[in-house]
Amino acid sequence: MYAYGPATPQQFAQWLSAPRRWATELFASLAGDLHQVDIAGTVAWVPAGDIAPQPGPPQGVRLLPYFDAYTVGCHPREQLFPGPAGQRALSAGQAGNFPVLLVDGTVAGIWHHRRTGHTVDLTVEPLTTLTTAACRELDDQVERIGQILEAEPRLTIGPVALRGHA
Repeated sequence: MYAYGPATPQQFAQWLSAPRRWATELFASLAGDLHQVDIAGTVAWVPAGDIAPQPGPPQGVRLLPYFDAYTVGCHPREQLFPGPAGQRALSAGQAGNFPVLLVDGTVAGIWHHRRTGHTVDLTVEPLTTLTTAACRELDDQVERIGQILEAEPRLTIGPVALRGHA
């Protein structure tokens, strides 16, 4: 719950592949240890004492890898994967099958990389128009991936032709 909360009993049951009834009863038994919160009209719970407000909305551009915990653990999915992002980056509602472009905390595209020798080619498929500032941050992310992989990065903005990870 500290890592993936706020959560509902149904979401918790889904993470564990456990019966929903069991999760509902568990949450009820932990009433003193959980705090109820409202997330965009959905009632959910967090561990008691874990209710400090965030300093502000998420900001920035990130290239998240396959099966990143932020995308896999998110619920409800439509808040992180709005509209076209859900259609393009989710596989039958499952997150993680595509690396994603995150802009201000929301999935705004997908990406792929291919390494050849000392070069890494990154293709980023934005699903929204990127601002000039977002493009600069994307360039920074591409450079960072190049540093991590110890390769010269090259960025292409365009469609990602590969299918999601199975």
